[in-house]
Amino acid sequence: MEELLKVNDVSMIFGGLRAVSNFTMEINKGELVGLIGPNGAGKTTAFNMLTGVYDPSEGEITFEGKRVNGKKPYQVTAMGMARTFQNIRLFSELSVIDNVKIAYNMHIQYSLAEAVCRFGRYFDEEEAVTKKAIELLKIFKLDRYQDEMAKNLPYGEQRRLEIARALATEPKLLLLDEPAAGMNPQETHELMEMIRWIRKEFDLSVLLIEHDMSLVMGVCERIYVLEYGFCIANGLPEEIKHNKRVIEAYLGEEVS
Repeated sequence: MEELLKVNDVSMIFGGLRAVSNFTMEINKGELVGLIGPNGAGKTTAFNMLTGVYDPSEGEITFEGKRVNGKKPYQVTAMGMARTFQNIRLFSELSVIDNVKIAYNMHIQYSLAEAVCRFGRYFDEEEAVTKKAIELLKIFKLDRYQDEMAKNLPYGEQRRLEIARALATEPKLLLLDEPAAGMNPQETHELMEMIRWIRKEFDLSVLLIEHDMSLVMGVCERIYVLEYGFCIANGLPEEIKHNKRVIEAYLGEEVS
């Protein structure tokens, strides 16, 4: 398989605290990979290093063979990585459609002068962005809310909007940070089907942080497990759910 992301012995040190230590991971094109572990294990810190929020203290991250270390989040997004957050981070006072259009705008070609004076490529590109945004909202069944402020959406719809906004950046790797948080079992099942569909429809790879083991075991092809910043296991779902160290550290009992 074609390698997409390579994380090589990466560590993140805050003062004297090693939040993540010597973490190594590979994601190939088209894979759906899980990252699990107890609270405080370093999962979100790992996401933050991958997406440019933190610059790793040690080690190297490459995406399609290009070094990620030292790049800003917007530069990492432009490389082809997009993420959602554990706590939803929408532009709450903007409309649903504007939340998506903002993400598409990273691909516009018109100049600042064209935008200010509204000439040249401005209208054609804005029309194209609006059309793409509406099409994406339809896919996620959010088009009926397109003129609503994002903060007025029900919780589940806000989660879907955040995923739609991430997809509007046209990523090659989508990083989902606890997308099922706060969802009931039916919503979680629908999310599982959506993640499968997104991976296939948009032809991308997915890295998933999640505590809901039914979701993780149901969609992920490989799983990495963190504990106190160290990777204690990685492998197929069947291997992970029977791994004694993982059971002791996190699962508590074998997952059926």
